[in-house]
Amino acid sequence: MPDPTPDLEQAIRDNAAGPAKAAGDSGSVEQHSLRDQIEADRYLASKQVAKTPTRSLRLTRLIPPGADGG
Repeated sequence: MPDPTPDLEQAIRDNAAGPAKAAGDSGSVEQHSLRDQIEADRYLASKQVAKTPTRSLRLTRLIPPGADGG
């Protein structure tokens, strides 16, 4: 089953880039606010980061028993 996420992400990008409101004969167009565009960009960036596998390095200090002199 194909992953529908790329289509959803493209739809979000298209909606953020397109006008928020448009009127008929008068030709009036209103753009999305800058805050809305930034929120859409942050949302898409967070989804992209969530997709990438995380590779971390854990440092652990091992102390064998009896090494402390007791």
